[in-house]
Amino acid sequence: MPYRKISRDVKLAAIRLYERNIFPLSDLLDIVGFSKRTFYRIQRLWEDTGDVVQHNPNQKHGPSRLLLYDDIQYLLSLIRFRPDWFLDELLDLLRTNGFISANYVTVHRELERAGVSRKKLKRVALERNEEARNTFIDHISQYRAEELAFIDETSKNEKTAACLYGRSKRGRRAQMRQRFVCGTRLTATAVLTIDGIAASTVVQGSMTKQLYLEFLEKQVVSHIVSTTPSTRHKTNT
Repeated sequence: MPYRKISRDVKLAAIRLYERNIFPLSDLLDIVGFSKRTFYRIQRLWEDTGDVVQHNPNQKHGPSRLLLYDDIQYLLSLIRFRPDWFLDELLDLLRTNGFISANYVTVHRELERAGVSRKKLKRVALERNEEARNTFIDHISQYRAEELAFIDETSKNEKTAACLYGRSKRGRRAQMRQRFVCGTRLTATAVLTIDGIAASTVVQGSMTKQLYLEFLEKQVVSHIVSTTPSTRHKTNT
């Protein structure tokens, strides 16, 4: 096979795909079009220098990378374990366990290069029981959609509708004048079926136990009995 120059972008894409386990190595090599020996040579160069092409040693390309492949993998494992760790905590663990003293910019740049970005956390309840969830799904699957009705409530006051994020120029705070008084609190409760909202009520203040029982007796149960007398409904709250 005649010598051909492989694009740096193709080499870098092959390394990225292999690190993320998107394709098996055999399929990946068929896609990029070079041999396993070439891939391992590119991978070794990536782990040693942080690049997929060999540079002229006489050329000046700045200082060598402080964090090598194993150090970056250690940082990624820390982030997978605790996505909410701050950079100073990552630096402290890197200094304590890896005996490497780096600065914030270095760690931030390496994480960005590895495809890690800062984003809003999705919080998952620690108390969530997957076995109990599966048991509930197995139990509820015995009913048809027409037999189910769901009750939920929501409340509204003058300060409910307020955005948590905003935009402004760099270096300036994002500010917006809005109401901070609670005002009159209204609570809405409704029953949702496959045909839409079957019954609803709105009360001033919070929904109490007595008001909730009256809503079930006078609206929910009476509506179900009058509309579908032959169908057994199961109400989930």
